[in-house]
Amino acid sequence: MFDKILIANRGEIACRVMETARALGVASVAVYSDADRAAKHVAVADEAVFIGGSAPSESYLRGDVIIAAAIETGAQAIHPGYGFLSENPEFVEAVEAAGLVFIGPSASAIRAMGLKDNAKTLMAAAGVPVVPGYMGDNQDETHLMAEAARIGYPVMIKAVAGGGGKGMRMVESAVGFDAALQAAKSEAMKGFGNDVMLIEKFIEQPRHIEVQVFGDGETAVHLFERDCSLQRRHQKVIEEAPAPDMPETVRNAMGAAAVKAAEAIGYKGAGTVEFIVDGAGGLRVDGFWFMEMNTRLQVEHPVTEAITGVDLVEWQLRVAAGEALPMRQDELSIDGHAFEARLYAEDVPAGFLPATGTLAHLEFPQGARSDSGVRAGDTISPFYDPMIAKVITHGPTRAVALAKMRRALRETQVGGTVTNLGFLGALAAHEGFGKGEVDTGLIARDIELLVAMPEPDIRVRAVAGLAAMGVLLARDWGTGFTLWASLARSITLAYNGEDFDVVVQSKSATAHVVSVGNDQVRVEKTGGVWFVDGARAPDVVVNGGVVTVFANYGIGFTIVDPLARGSGAQGDGNIIEAPMPGAVKAVFAKAGQVVQAGDRLAILEAMKMEHALLAARDGVVAEVLVSAGDQVEAGAALIRLEDEDAEVAA
Repeated sequence: MFDKILIANRGEIACRVMETARALGVASVAVYSDADRAAKHVAVADEAVFIGGSAPSESYLRGDVIIAAAIETGAQAIHPGYGFLSENPEFVEAVEAAGLVFIGPSASAIRAMGLKDNAKTLMAAAGVPVVPGYMGDNQDETHLMAEAARIGYPVMIKAVAGGGGKGMRMVESAVGFDAALQAAKSEAMKGFGNDVMLIEKFIEQPRHIEVQVFGDGETAVHLFERDCSLQRRHQKVIEEAPAPDMPETVRNAMGAAAVKAAEAIGYKGAGTVEFIVDGAGGLRVDGFWFMEMNTRLQVEHPVTEAITGVDLVEWQLRVAAGEALPMRQDELSIDGHAFEARLYAEDVPAGFLPATGTLAHLEFPQGARSDSGVRAGDTISPFYDPMIAKVITHGPTRAVALAKMRRALRETQVGGTVTNLGFLGALAAHEGFGKGEVDTGLIARDIELLVAMPEPDIRVRAVAGLAAMGVLLARDWGTGFTLWASLARSITLAYNGEDFDVVVQSKSATAHVVSVGNDQVRVEKTGGVWFVDGARAPDVVVNGGVVTVFANYGIGFTIVDPLARGSGAQGDGNIIEAPMPGAVKAVFAKAGQVVQAGDRLAILEAMKMEHALLAARDGVVAEVLVSAGDQVEAGAALIRLEDEDAEVAA
């Protein structure tokens, strides 16, 4: 076993690897960027090395600097985590050339699975079922259209070098093929520098089921399947293991196919073979096809660990150190059911925009595993993925595990930034999902129901008002109380674009009557605990001008400044603002340009995603206030349109 390893990653996965390393008596070295100087993974590690600027290209993607840090600190091996350099064959070769061990597969195995067309050809040769399609060299548009007709619509156009949903388009008929092809090629070239496409049959009721494999370079085993069908725009949201309603015959067939795939490329370490599965009419042996192989540890690996009792990171370290596979296939079995929900800082009502903010409060419930790379007081950076945590539950049955997940999500508390916690809660409570009726289109079909904002009741509004006044959290017994008479005061809060007043009459330091409109409740403190009309008050935290009440997965209220309230209109509708902190990737608008509503004016890059900024109305560009490459804060003015009156006069 190694004495010391370096983790070439950050956040949650770096902390996860360090946890297992410590349990094995292995020292860990962290690397960090400017933005991560005070990050959790730096604090958890035995040593930490600074590697550059905040942007990944200046730090976590600098393989030479990371290798130098490993040599300098005496680390014997490098664990890549996932993302960044984890599937970069050139990095693997550089690690090995430096005399270090790469904790993962060989460069040749990564290359074999790196391009989807090559991977599918290789898998077909190995006897692994693949989706009917075209993966040839002829990229002529007419030829691709003919292949689509041969396969039969609907078809999926996919970039061979793609991932994360980029460079993909579904086409239902020949009429829309050309436009979809051009859009996919353009997106693929921008994202991957490669616009080669493949065409494959689109499965109309698809499920995304993947098999965890582990190899030693010659032989492999599988650790059963995970169902990752609950997706939004090809991004996984909630995963579970094993797949619901999975017949044992299909499980055995999928497992055997995944092992074939791993052994065909001499795979070493943890990997995932992903299958697209026809969910119509139940799962069957002839109804699954190879999609791709992820040559690394997956984000959702904890659900496999929960049902098998295996620490996959421990297996990674042991096999990389030269040990044999820790278990044979016949020694592996499934125990119960597990779910994982991905908790992100994102503004769901605004279209799932990634969010930033300082975590004023962060608390995870008992009875659930929480893998997180942040703590209370940490800041969600615009430079990286905005994941806050993964919440994992396990139970003897699917129903028990899901019930535990529902409770865990209700009891998770995040203050200081908006999150997708309510969205996750709605998914966990979804009737169809509860029955195991899952496919990749579930979220899109019910999106309006799943993203609906809760309507806070009088109880929640009262608690928010009292907290905003400093009453609930005050230590001074006399706060809000005066002798001889009840003290009445009010505060204005805002929620979902609407202001409302909270009026409080204090009867004593521990008893208040709170009015919101025509509704009224009594709030009292008994035994050190606040109660609202006899029911325990929800927890609450105040951070700056925002009050977060931990009911309905966390409801945020803004404290309205009475001086600012009457200061007039907030903007004139002519300004295109940055919806979040980020880097201006491109600017398409020019002063004097005539634009129409919906025209793309600029692209903002934040948290590994590109966001198109569109004209909200027809008009004329008055001035462009930024240039490509500029770093901007949320709310920064980027482009100004001329006043409509001025346009009419002209």
